[in-house]
Amino acid sequence: MGAIGNRACAAAIAAILLLPGAPASATGVNQAERTRSAQHLLRLTPMPRTVEMGEGAVTIGTGAGIAVPPQDRGASDAAKLLIAHVRAERGIALKIADGDARIRFIRDASISGDEAYRLTVDRTGIAIRAAGDRGFIWGAMTAAQLLSPDSRFGKPVSVPAMVIGDSPRFVWRGLLIDVARHFQPIDEVKKIVDQMASVKLNTLHLHLTDDQGWRFEVKRYPELTRIGAWRTSPGGGDRVGGFYTQDELKDLVAYAAARGITIVPEIDLPGHAQALVAAYPEMGVFGDRPEVSTAWGVNPYLINPDAEGVRFVENILDELMAVFPSTYIHLGGDEAVKDQWIRSPAVQAQMQKLGIKSENELQSWLIDRFGEYLASKGRRLIGWDEILEGGLPASASVMSWRGEDGAIQAANAGHDVVLSPSPTLYFDGLQSDAGDEPPGRIKVKTLADIYAYDPMPHEIDPALRSHVLGAQANAWSEYLVTPQQMEHKIFPRIGALAENVWSPAGNRDFAGFVDRLMPQIARWKRGGIAVADSAFAVRFALAGSRGEALRNNRATVALASQTGQGTIRYTLDGSEPDAKSKSYRAPLTLKPGATIRAAAFDARGGAVSAVRSYDTSRSALLRYGNSDLVACPKGSFLLRVPLSPDATANGPAYNMDLFYQCSAARAVPLDQARGVEVTVARMKIAFGLAHQFDDVVRQYDVTSHGELVVEAKCFAPDGSAASDPVVLATFPLPDPETADNRMTFRADIPQMKGDEDVCFRFTSQPHGQRYAVESVSFVERSK
Repeated sequence: MGAIGNRACAAAIAAILLLPGAPASATGVNQAERTRSAQHLLRLTPMPRTVEMGEGAVTIGTGAGIAVPPQDRGASDAAKLLIAHVRAERGIALKIADGDARIRFIRDASISGDEAYRLTVDRTGIAIRAAGDRGFIWGAMTAAQLLSPDSRFGKPVSVPAMVIGDSPRFVWRGLLIDVARHFQPIDEVKKIVDQMASVKLNTLHLHLTDDQGWRFEVKRYPELTRIGAWRTSPGGGDRVGGFYTQDELKDLVAYAAARGITIVPEIDLPGHAQALVAAYPEMGVFGDRPEVSTAWGVNPYLINPDAEGVRFVENILDELMAVFPSTYIHLGGDEAVKDQWIRSPAVQAQMQKLGIKSENELQSWLIDRFGEYLASKGRRLIGWDEILEGGLPASASVMSWRGEDGAIQAANAGHDVVLSPSPTLYFDGLQSDAGDEPPGRIKVKTLADIYAYDPMPHEIDPALRSHVLGAQANAWSEYLVTPQQMEHKIFPRIGALAENVWSPAGNRDFAGFVDRLMPQIARWKRGGIAVADSAFAVRFALAGSRGEALRNNRATVALASQTGQGTIRYTLDGSEPDAKSKSYRAPLTLKPGATIRAAAFDARGGAVSAVRSYDTSRSALLRYGNSDLVACPKGSFLLRVPLSPDATANGPAYNMDLFYQCSAARAVPLDQARGVEVTVARMKIAFGLAHQFDDVVRQYDVTSHGELVVEAKCFAPDGSAASDPVVLATFPLPDPETADNRMTFRADIPQMKGDEDVCFRFTSQPHGQRYAVESVSFVERSK
């Protein structure tokens, strides 16, 4: 446990923790430059507000003691959290000690702010000072990162001398987990809470109710969970769902609070209420009892806004507030199509009596009632930006998801706001366009995209920017079924969000951030998190068209990753690449036939991505996977979905167009092809399209169950639909009630010249099912 005091040794030890470069304490560097240099050199996520490097270091290993002030529950909880993280992430066993200790928690009233802390490292040890309990927790999380800077599990750590002064940029640093569409076990939620704390996120938004499930136990209304928590999967008739008891949720609230995290519950109203109405049809508008929905999207069921309906919700809120002590209660307000209210004479009579002229104003009136009720209990209402429509109640705060406009409007009107814009902060979106990505929204949002987002819109009046509470990422779960799929979407992008909402604005350096994030990714993995490697995975790009490669009998392939992190190493002999394999320096020119296997490796030889491969054989160049296809004219790929909505396997998944069942292969070398083989997937999946119903491209099917039509020359030069495509083949589709959900069609095709676009169009009507091309192979003509 000895200390090291000379400058040379301190610099050597600091190299373990810091990036390559001169020590931050170099002579002649002024204080401001020293702080900026240290911030970028330390491999911490998120970046602290200020860092000043000192001289010397302290070594911490197993058995080191932690001292906390007597009877200080907050300091004790933070110390226990530090012990748990260091044990899991470094393999070092720390302990709380009464006497001499290398790590000390010190309550310091001079530090301003509940979440602020100051961390000092010198020859005697590490001191964490804070005025508030959360400050202790965030200081402990920084100490945990300092004590696990690399992969040398179980080894003592030399921490260089420094002083960190830190506090957050925003007070709301959030993540939404949607447990309504797909229920997640309580232990999985706790696991995510642990890793939110590791990067100083402080708000977990739990989306507890929706059309597809009600997850909160309401003792006064037991049918909400007896009926509303379960649905019958269209993919096989299984009963799926679940709910949390109030005792489970109280335990979760306490667990999160001990980690500095507030849980904000959401009961989504007045729309997204089908599960509620399925349980209590008398609380709906017309009294009919629907099934708990199996269709994703927007469904028509609303709660009845009469006195009985209001009282019903207030009774639910009473039990919700007894479980969740959070200041904010989220009441949704999104995507409430008003057709039921429009068609209800009783609701129209209520509007006339209240002097309300529109259904949007009725929603505003209803939200205002609930806001006043929450305010009478010392709470505050927050809702999605649709609650602006019809006039924003004075008591409400806004979470802006339809871009930033809602936040700008609300903040400029003096309301508190949280930025959560789609698609940027929708973590259920894909992280790459690779074929191995799990299901999700098709809009790709990379780690770099998240890091580039600044949650302070310039359009907000500078005098009113204090109304921006912060930002939040959302992991909606229509297509996130398993805990692993949920974790894949959240991690590592949550690290980019954390830096944007904690660290000071400006001086963003993505390459530096990625390097600092690498140790945190290793910590997440040691904590059992299924971290996505999409940002580091090797991608392959063929130079020119496939036809050119076939005609020239030569393929030139470039290798790259999103971040450029690490050294790409590859093999051509079928073996798995390792740290000794040849490094990639320039595009590879090969005769068709070789398979390139590649992965990225860090400076120590550790792989930062799984191995990916690219086949350059002639048959592979004539094969198009689902992810190689693009949208046909008239449509755009919107979703990546499994065969059934509740499939628990991590694959397969298919890109599909929500409004036009058609996909296309661009520049197909039809001069090389004499036939086509198309493998098709049929997905049992339904969508509530509401007022977008008319956006579906209706097609005329001329056989019993529709057809797959294969057409060449289907794109016009400007990218629109060609007026005179050439039909290459037509395949009648089988009866979906009796046929398998995967099928293959084969046909000879006429010879054509050069490269042409080929479209694969399904004419079947999309009633509870969708078709997608899984793969298409063109059969090569004989030489």
